[in-house]
Amino acid sequence: MSRPIRVLVIDDSALIRALMSEILGADPRIEVVGTAADPFIAREKIKQLSPDVLTLDVEMPRMDGLTFLRNLMRLRPMPVVMVSSLTEQGAAVTLDALAAGAVDFVTKPKIDVARTMAGYAELLVEKVKNAARARVHVIDDRASPAPVGAIGYRTTDRLFAIGASTGGTEAIRTVLETMPADAPATVIVQHIPAAFSGPFAQRLDRHSRMTVVEVARGQPLLTGHAYVAPGGRHLRVVRNGARWWCQLDDDAPVRRHRPSVDVLFESIAEHVGSNASAALLTGMGDDGARGLLALRNAGAATFAQDHDSSVVWGMPGSAVALGAATEVVPLHMVTARLLSSTLQSAA
Repeated sequence: MSRPIRVLVIDDSALIRALMSEILGADPRIEVVGTAADPFIAREKIKQLSPDVLTLDVEMPRMDGLTFLRNLMRLRPMPVVMVSSLTEQGAAVTLDALAAGAVDFVTKPKIDVARTMAGYAELLVEKVKNAARARVHVIDDRASPAPVGAIGYRTTDRLFAIGASTGGTEAIRTVLETMPADAPATVIVQHIPAAFSGPFAQRLDRHSRMTVVEVARGQPLLTGHAYVAPGGRHLRVVRNGARWWCQLDDDAPVRRHRPSVDVLFESIAEHVGSNASAALLTGMGDDGARGLLALRNAGAATFAQDHDSSVVWGMPGSAVALGAATEVVPLHMVTARLLSSTLQSAA
């Protein structure tokens, strides 16, 4: 049996440190080797204890978690799971942390809500285990690829779909920042809390020549626009007359996820079929794999991110195992393959 995953818990709250240590230490495959109340203590304990994974509070005294993370990724890159509050400010800082190289994030535990703790404990343990297997990608904004020029394809009969989870916020940004302003309408599911999906869409909008919005209600899908599913709601694509529309609902989570990539992809397979192209990007679990297979069976071009460029090759790997992907491509090629599939169909 391999040795347990060594975890260092960094949080300025003694209560949170104790709670997270108890949750993680209860799993036989995880060993909490230490805790730290601030980044300066953490820096010394990293040297002494050589942990495999850090859990890192976003907001701390003396040095905030984001500054510490950036220093860490520059000097000693390692898997980090950020711990964030469910606030607009917490969302913005957490997205900055993911851009700086953090593998994933969890929200602060609700200590006073006992019935939610079992679910939280399962999620925290799962994220730490996945972080231990993840490939740490340090993002350099200065090295962003140049945007693709206009493709001159302004008809509304093509649709792109993208699904992702762990590592997906930056993977999706990489895809959208190289999309031309007149790219086909693009619908996106990223596993993310409700408080984070709006700031995530705003961040994508700043990095893309497309117009990126969080879906707030049913709305028509327009060329040059990308639509992000709100956290906590399923996103579907339906046909209404001659146009495709976004549709939101509060149906039960699918394989624990709402929004679910499978729900989105399966709706596109039904209503769009061979006029769609879809990409399943980095993420833990298998959400989206069955939906991607449904899309391929409906005649759509389907792409899975490759192993080496994924933070976690769970969702795309599951799709490849099912035979759902027409092509397996590195992240930097996803935009080009989506666009070329559209142009080939138009020819």
